[in-house]
Amino acid sequence: MSAVPPPRTDADAEPEAHDSRGGRRSVAVALLLGALGATVVLLASGRTWARGTAAIGSDSLQLAADGRAVTGLPAALAIVGLAALVAVFAVRGRSRLIVSGLLALSGLGAVLSALFGADGRRALDAQAARTTADSAAHVAGLTQTTWPYVTAAGAALILVAGLLALRFGRSWPSMGGRYERDGSPRTRTVAAVDPDRPEDLWKALDRGEDPTTDPGADRAH
Repeated sequence: MSAVPPPRTDADAEPEAHDSRGGRRSVAVALLLGALGATVVLLASGRTWARGTAAIGSDSLQLAADGRAVTGLPAALAIVGLAALVAVFAVRGRSRLIVSGLLALSGLGAVLSALFGADGRRALDAQAARTTADSAAHVAGLTQTTWPYVTAAGAALILVAGLLALRFGRSWPSMGGRYERDGSPRTRTVAAVDPDRPEDLWKALDRGEDPTTDPGADRAH
């Protein structure tokens, strides 16, 4: 029985080529969605999420609460997502899978916290209590804006970026690409220097090489 493996056919190579192309496209899409989603979350979290009024004697005071006053989770999780998006390219193997999962979970958590915190009543009640110096004060005429839902939409983009990293992350490049798979640095080819050509000597010095050393002699040792 022959130990020589059968030759690879075009049909065998086609799925791998398809995965490779999908992986390259997914890198750009994940980076775009992750960065855009985090930007949207951070900006929308600083906008007014809810408005209301607090009674002060016979008068009423207009109150407003931004997203960070309502809940600080979406903005915090967006920052975690950005860090995870960068870290995906700094690790490999199982570590990349874990970081990709963290990216997806940060997006999911930001979505849920934005939706569940969209009401804003607690933040406005606390603001009414501080403003009126009455711990029992409550806000009236509560209205919501669309910014909590814009925040949730941005967080959903982070979630999609995480799902793409989980699906295609194994084929993505790494920041340590200048090293081989075994961890050793790649061998650099030293250009030959002609001692009779001053321009070659200057180029060697610019590269940080000693033009007086014979590369062939180093290889012989």
